[in-house]
Amino acid sequence: MIILIVVVFAILGFVVSSKLKSKFKKYSQTALQANLSGADIAKLMLADHNIHDVQVVCVEGQLTDHYNPMNKTVNLSPDVYYGRNAAATAVAAHECGHAVQHATSYAWLKMRSAMVPVQNVSGKILNFVLIASLFGGFALGLPYPVIGYIVVGSYSVMTLFTLVTLPVEFDASNRALAWVQTRNIVTRPEYEMSKDALHWAAMTYVVAALASLATLAYYIFIFFGNRD
Repeated sequence: MIILIVVVFAILGFVVSSKLKSKFKKYSQTALQANLSGADIAKLMLADHNIHDVQVVCVEGQLTDHYNPMNKTVNLSPDVYYGRNAAATAVAAHECGHAVQHATSYAWLKMRSAMVPVQNVSGKILNFVLIASLFGGFALGLPYPVIGYIVVGSYSVMTLFTLVTLPVEFDASNRALAWVQTRNIVTRPEYEMSKDALHWAAMTYVVAALASLATLAYYIFIFFGNRD
């Protein structure tokens, strides 16, 4: 069953990831009529929201764009930072959407940030228990039900993290699209391209959440499904 879950969601993840890359490649070929780069758009959006303590920087890689709340930086990949197209516009504005969330103390983002250390610890505990179980059965000196509670508890935290991530990502996209439209950054066709690109980016998080839920359900069934 776990193999089936892994295979199904691996295929689904590959399909969504391929679609996302295809969309970004396609929309990267359409020059933005406003002739603004991703960096220009990011700086403008931050300024419009009176955010002056966030830097826009270029980082290596492809689709490595992210907002770092720790050092307050909007990190854009070269294709986005220098790009003057609908795809670059979508990504730059989306990452700034996270900066706006941070500046306005958006509740879901605060919850997600607070969960990061707990999620990291849960992941380490889960990996230790599963690896120990593979190499030594369940000879961890703990009763089987206790092992089950540890595994299910740890994976529940990780699953909750993926679910909390969803409103954070969707809200950032909504903020981005509303701003580029209101600010007249994009034409109607460019807006539709940006919207479509962000839709497929969001789907990667949806697939991750569904995969986590399915795996959690599997662990619950394995450890507690046959109990009276």
